[in-house]
Amino acid sequence: MASTWCEPPAKAGGILIRGLGKIFDGSHRVEALSAVDLAVRQGEFLCIVGPSGCGKTTLLRILAGLEQPTAGSVEFEIQRDGRPLQSMVFQEQGVFPWLTVLDNAAFGLTVRGVPRRERERIVRGYLTKLGLGPFARAYPRQLSGGMRQRVNLARAFANDPAILLMDEPLASLDEQTRMLVQEDLLRLWEGSAKTVIFITHSLDEAIVLGDRVAVMSHRPGRIKAVYDISLPRPRNALELRNNPDFIAARTRVWDALREEVLSANAAIEADHG
Repeated sequence: MASTWCEPPAKAGGILIRGLGKIFDGSHRVEALSAVDLAVRQGEFLCIVGPSGCGKTTLLRILAGLEQPTAGSVEFEIQRDGRPLQSMVFQEQGVFPWLTVLDNAAFGLTVRGVPRRERERIVRGYLTKLGLGPFARAYPRQLSGGMRQRVNLARAFANDPAILLMDEPLASLDEQTRMLVQEDLLRLWEGSAKTVIFITHSLDEAIVLGDRVAVMSHRPGRIKAVYDISLPRPRNALELRNNPDFIAARTRVWDALREEVLSANAAIEADHG
């Protein structure tokens, strides 16, 4: 089912985005976002797809407090229980080359002042879940790309934020590794009750991971539609792709996204014509 606005019950909490706009002024004025309305339910995994340049990352950076909106508002009604409000996982593999796997994964806890013994206990648990236990004292240069991205996941979950903002974190991985890390991410998330907003260019990835998929229009970005993904959990990233319900969901989302991709490409051609 698709909708353009789906507000959760007040008692459920979540994130309410209303009339959000963002204009970048400079030598070339760019309206990145316009009248973005979106409700994110507490504890859900929301994926966002849209054509290149539609403002997906800008939206995420506003939610992270890294950019200020030009218009509109964002309200957080999230139960935190003393946890950090949010952590962001970027497109690049953000591991520090001079730190070990253990210290990379513990970085957020270190910044928060968590005692070393406690943060190592927490982090080793996540490293074990992600198959990185034997590599705790290794350095990033000694790891594969998939392993480095698992370190990023360990750091994000170990810091225990209420909200995870993820900007195409798996985009640099090959397809096989990507599916394995998707399953690792799902396994960590399903037991955490964290609210996740996940940006991706991959329709398959969005449907494998998401409770809902939001489609953004071409620039200036708006929320065109939101689709419920009713596939049962837990999910297997490989087996799911042969599920008829998966194929039907992908078709619905693509029908909405295709028009925006074509419009974005036509606008690029017009600008360079």
